[in-house]
Amino acid sequence: MTATQPARRWHAAYALLPAGLARDVTFEITDGRFTSITPDSSPAGAQLLPGVVLPGLANAHSHAFHRALRGRTHHGGGTFWTWRDGMYAVAARLDPDRYLALARATYAEMALAGVTCVGEFHYLHHAPGGARYADPNAMGEALRQAAAEAGIRLTLLDACYLSGGLTADGHQPLGDAQRRFSDGSAENWAERVDLLAPSEGMRIGAAVHSVRAVPREALKTVVTAAAGRPLHVHLSEQPAENEACLGWYGLTPTGLLAAEGVLGRRTSAVHATHLTDADIALLGRTGTVCCFCPTTERDLADGIGPARALRDAGSPLSLGSDQHAVIDLIEEARALESHERLDSRRRGRFTLAELLSAATNQESLGWPDAGRLEVGARADLVAVRTDSVRTAGTAPDQIVMSATAADVDTVIVDGRMIVQGGQHRLGDIASLLRDAIEPLWEDQ
Repeated sequence: MTATQPARRWHAAYALLPAGLARDVTFEITDGRFTSITPDSSPAGAQLLPGVVLPGLANAHSHAFHRALRGRTHHGGGTFWTWRDGMYAVAARLDPDRYLALARATYAEMALAGVTCVGEFHYLHHAPGGARYADPNAMGEALRQAAAEAGIRLTLLDACYLSGGLTADGHQPLGDAQRRFSDGSAENWAERVDLLAPSEGMRIGAAVHSVRAVPREALKTVVTAAAGRPLHVHLSEQPAENEACLGWYGLTPTGLLAAEGVLGRRTSAVHATHLTDADIALLGRTGTVCCFCPTTERDLADGIGPARALRDAGSPLSLGSDQHAVIDLIEEARALESHERLDSRRRGRFTLAELLSAATNQESLGWPDAGRLEVGARADLVAVRTDSVRTAGTAPDQIVMSATAADVDTVIVDGRMIVQGGQHRLGDIASLLRDAIEPLWEDQ
């Protein structure tokens, strides 16, 4: 039995508690949980935190290996589909050791940005060509180790991926680059996922890659295997996906997922960009979480999804950095509002509390006891400086509208200090990223 650790006390001039902005807040942490949170208190005997303290941020949608694509995909403009060719090229060069190095650095970059939990949408399962490693979950285990060393919690959303695409004529065979993503059948996928075990810092979830990659007859197998766990799915990211699904199944992707029982409160629909009014109503009525990735959606020219309409219909929102063109959950939250402003030509589409709620939604990742500064919750907190050139003069309760990841000073995860003074415990993260990424582009 683990001995109880001595309580530690931290003091912040400002903190965004569930009831709103509070002043002079003392946090007491014991065994990784908040045991008391006291506003209007003295800092005596407590370690001081700068600026405004936020709950731990949640990156609800990540593809760790896509971090290697940042600043590499813009020659000639390109499209989502040409970007995907670059993604396949990087994937072909990754093995468990290289993946560990890249994911560790990427997750450490997330920690520097205030992320305390990540949902990894994991489909890079096997060796190039599709052969299994001796441990069929070697790539997933690399992600487990990477998150542990970076100091953040992980929800491994293991993705079923069975076909190479969908057209109006049906599902297409896997391409050579896609073979390592696939287990051959939904049953084989479920058997492999069943070999994964949760651990202190990792939950096991599931994912339907998309209606393009998982035929209708396989969806129920995935839903059954995912029972009681988070289930995520890429949804209507591109109009071409909608057209193909309508042409083959006579249903929108949302309609198809609803018909096969995929939607629900444990399910997160990622992107949800190109939806009909009926799709929005279905997602809202089932309480399906909608995960927006604004910096990716604009980088790939995907479009602006109906975030406000989905929230009004009943869908909770979460946020992710997806392909990591930017790793900054504060920016993702701000972009959620900014994109709505561009689309509607109105300001204030989301309240500041709604934006923070989306940026800290860890329940969608299977951690319902995290993402809030309250007694009994996991002791995650993020201190954001208010004295940088970006934040100087900002009203503390509006910090989300001015700060960036560069303003994150301190990050505590489950009561453990991961980032202090803007420095990660692993040291020089830029060097770790460079050393992991540059070899993947040699001779390309």
